[in-house]
Amino acid sequence: MQNILLPAFYLPPISWFSVLLNPENEITLEQFESFPKQTYRNRANIYGANGKLSLIIPIHHNGKREFKDIEISYREDWRALHWKSIKTAYQSSPYFEYYEDKFRKIFELQEKYLLDFNLKGIEIIQQILKTEKAHSLNEEYIKNPESINFREKFSAKLPSEFQMEEYYQTFSDKLGFLEDLSVLDLICNKGPESLMYIKNVKQSY
Repeated sequence: MQNILLPAFYLPPISWFSVLLNPENEITLEQFESFPKQTYRNRANIYGANGKLSLIIPIHHNGKREFKDIEISYREDWRALHWKSIKTAYQSSPYFEYYEDKFRKIFELQEKYLLDFNLKGIEIIQQILKTEKAHSLNEEYIKNPESINFREKFSAKLPSEFQMEEYYQTFSDKLGFLEDLSVLDLICNKGPESLMYIKNVKQSY
């Protein structure tokens, strides 16, 4: 087994789940890092009618910097907006209707802290994938951890460092294949085959 230090993401990309679910990986999730902006910690990419669409959870700025203390802002109803965007993007995909009720549960959550919201979302997605990979939370921030450090491995701005096969996406006929979107994209388009797909993603350490 190898120890992996993973960030806790919002509706994580496929590559993140390939690391989480690798049976050779023992997973610790980071909760003490200083919150970095413009990352998957509070955003997820889906495939909208005009291409890649970023869903961003607004942050309530309380002066605190550690990820575990980052609060979600509910001044606007972003959950309804995100859910509407997901429904619009995937309602004609092969499996959206099948998983719709379970996906909706994520947007019924009203957690105070972003970390808690992300963890519950990940738990629901694991239920959808019919898998139960355990993980722990770290106990302090370590700049150079002994674990393999994946905190900066996933970029919301740069191409994915992971290799994955193309699969049919709702708008790919018009706009081509978009790789490594939120795992929701995979589940809506591949359904029960999603778990096997994730396990075949090639990790580049």
